[in-house]
Amino acid sequence: MSLWRIVFTNLRRHRVRTAIGAAGIALGVATMLSVVGLLGGAVKMFERILRSDAEMVVFEKNVSDLFFSNVPMELADDLAAQPFVKEVQPVLFTIITAPDRPVVTCFGIRAADGRLKKGEWLQGSADDFSDDGESIVLGERAADFLDAKVGGMVELGQGKYPVAGVVRMENGFENGGVFMPLATCQEAFHKEGVCSVITVALAAGRESSEVKRWMDETNPRFTALENEEFSRSYSQFKILKTTSWVVGGCAFLLGGLSVTNTMILSVFGRIRELAIARVCGFSRAQVAAMIFGESILISLLGTVTGWLLSTGGLYLLRELPQLQGYIEPRIGALEVAGATGLAIFTALGGAMYPAWIAARLKPAHALRFE
Repeated sequence: MSLWRIVFTNLRRHRVRTAIGAAGIALGVATMLSVVGLLGGAVKMFERILRSDAEMVVFEKNVSDLFFSNVPMELADDLAAQPFVKEVQPVLFTIITAPDRPVVTCFGIRAADGRLKKGEWLQGSADDFSDDGESIVLGERAADFLDAKVGGMVELGQGKYPVAGVVRMENGFENGGVFMPLATCQEAFHKEGVCSVITVALAAGRESSEVKRWMDETNPRFTALENEEFSRSYSQFKILKTTSWVVGGCAFLLGGLSVTNTMILSVFGRIRELAIARVCGFSRAQVAAMIFGESILISLLGTVTGWLLSTGGLYLLRELPQLQGYIEPRIGALEVAGATGLAIFTALGGAMYPAWIAARLKPAHALRFE
């Protein structure tokens, strides 16, 4: 009988212990993939907000969050006049309240901003959104929970605004947000003359280094980064990504303890079986390999189960009416590979002590074990 066949037989004979060990790994995998998927999706959605037909983003240095960045509109005008710039679009990010909704994301933009044109207009048209008006455009989900239609009024913060259109956006944040003319948004939030960021589209054949050099020479209080640079350096993204891996790591630690406990019980529960295996010619290395093999298979079973749990749970969250639009989970091949690698590492670590005990068994003493 081959070693792996013995491993499978042992796992089938001790189904309860196998299930307990796999459950510990499954919960760790599900927790890790769920947290990584949720936060990774949030990061990607926010990145796409900044990448509206632009290669670079300009914002205030040394701010903890873009909501606190204040970039003067004069800078946008000066930047637009440079030969290496094709187009600039100032954007004001804010948070506003609505009846029964404590948090609604609001985007102050110009009518020329390309993000609305990319959406699917369900009501109204892009021509109804103007820079000098007060009419707003709602994302599809925002229109649902605000129960708003074109021609009606929506209460936001301290004011009421006419609805010019409803648009379905690919980005979850935008689909659940409110688009307000930039000047109106500045007035509503007492941000006259400033915006949060300036997105920059480069002229044909020009380099991002030209924008950076001009910013350093003329406006050292602000920084210009390429989109990829911003994603790597933005502090909030780093915090989110680090948090996801720390939470996932703690979950895997608990799963590893579960595997260790399961394998220890398995070893002490079949001392005589292991002794008979030694008498029948199994070497210490083969006995240890059998324990490691059982642990690895338990972890792989837990990994598959955890992946199914996280995928199903995130799908249900995405479909909830209360969360639809803000949940855009992202579990890619890298995340799954990382979880699988950690599961195998956890399995090997959790099986080291039980395998050491099994390998040191003396057949004569083990056969007398009660």
